[in-house]
Amino acid sequence: MLLLHILLVGFFGLAIALYRYIRNRHRFFADRDFPCAPNPDFLFGHVKGMFTSRHACYINQELYQSFKGKGERFGGFSFFTINSVMVVEPELIKSILVKDFNVFHDRGIYCNPKADPLSGHLFLLEGPQWRSLRQKLSPTFTSGRMKGMFGTILGVADEFNRFLQDSYKQQPEMEMKEILARFTTDVIGSCAFGLDCNTLKNPNSDFLKHGKRVFEQSVLDVAKFVFCSVFKSAALAVGLKLTPDSVEKFFIGLTRDTVEYREKNNIKRNDFMNLLLQIKNQGYLEDKAGETTSPDSAGMTIEELAAQCFVFFVAGFETSSTTMNFCLYELAKNPDIQERLRSEIETAIAENNGEITYDLLMGIKYLDNVVNETLRKYPPVESLNRIPLVDYKIPDSEHVIPKQTMVVIPVYAMHHDPDIYPEPERFDPDRFLPEQVQSRHPYTFIPFGEGPRICVGLRFGVMQTKIGLMTLLRHYKVSPSSRTPDKLLFDAKMFVLSPLGGNYLRIEKISAEQ
Repeated sequence: MLLLHILLVGFFGLAIALYRYIRNRHRFFADRDFPCAPNPDFLFGHVKGMFTSRHACYINQELYQSFKGKGERFGGFSFFTINSVMVVEPELIKSILVKDFNVFHDRGIYCNPKADPLSGHLFLLEGPQWRSLRQKLSPTFTSGRMKGMFGTILGVADEFNRFLQDSYKQQPEMEMKEILARFTTDVIGSCAFGLDCNTLKNPNSDFLKHGKRVFEQSVLDVAKFVFCSVFKSAALAVGLKLTPDSVEKFFIGLTRDTVEYREKNNIKRNDFMNLLLQIKNQGYLEDKAGETTSPDSAGMTIEELAAQCFVFFVAGFETSSTTMNFCLYELAKNPDIQERLRSEIETAIAENNGEITYDLLMGIKYLDNVVNETLRKYPPVESLNRIPLVDYKIPDSEHVIPKQTMVVIPVYAMHHDPDIYPEPERFDPDRFLPEQVQSRHPYTFIPFGEGPRICVGLRFGVMQTKIGLMTLLRHYKVSPSSRTPDKLLFDAKMFVLSPLGGNYLRIEKISAEQ
């Protein structure tokens, strides 16, 4: 009986301590007269429904509008029990991403390369590890190296066109989200691993299966993520990993096999893997003139190399496919924009004697405007995260953001702010005419981030997106089908923006080839 009494007292004591801990977390900003969102939910803070019933973009948009509506430049809120600060003012965003980058160079997202090798990639690494790797990898994404990979992507685009030719007659109404994911999987598989994934013909490929698994977040995945964010030191101490075992086994095994095969047979290709092999074995890249980059850097282990291939694959296949998917949805809804884009593509190719080159593709201004407007309305990553390494006094304010506090930059919310983009739900590529761009603060359009941690692979992502759109639009018209919704909703279980229920469009062959 005494033992039971002791256990009950201990249980209630623990419950009271936990209650007070969570309550104090939620009261953190209010107790310091820091601008903050009111009435947090005890368990979920201000993000109730996130990852289950509501996409994060909607929740962050409401917080953004609330802070801005009160005239605040920033505001505190609870991400579950994690104390977080949302930044609303573009100039303060610029300070965090660029001016004060020495304070905010880390994203603050848990990674543990020792226990979880695939987490040791450029997107997650912090401090000196990030700086060293960024220095090594930046030269792999120059425009010159993109030109080297251009022919490889065009080859996959030809396969994409043949797939559409074989499919549209039997199935004129197509679910584009899945098809485009298969196209970008084949592109990344070829450019990152030098492999013919053949996902367009085999939708059950391991590449696609494991790529999707990364972005599909179960309740357990979310719980582990929150635990690692709140108790980072404990998670590191016990070696907690967030990457599924099956995904780790697949990508590390594939990378090891590819590296061994290439080195044994002295195979060289114009792809990402070939560049990584140079870094692995030499610690630097060598350009055509024989000059080197980072000659004093150490090389890379197989695990480090696999982590870079992994993030290149999962980021490239998902973000580019969703951008193309959303773009085609808007073009189907706006046939006048679609026809103008098709005409400008054909005119540019005709003026280049029918030859499709990297410079031609990247120089079609209206295509650039259409892609940018898609990224404005549907940024793949709806918000950016940073953490200060030290207590940060906010410029022109008496308030301080404590060190290691999550700072959220709400990209989707800012891109849908009617004060910045009038009628934000209207798809209008002319928002990106030079005079329109110059009239806005430059940090109100940041789909790839900005500053030293801007997405290193943005050139590649934009290139494959444009090639995919060009290939489809030159041969086919897209229009709404009976299953095309008036407005897309986003899948709450996906970190990136992804349409709930897919995106069904009608595909019609253009009768007279232009």
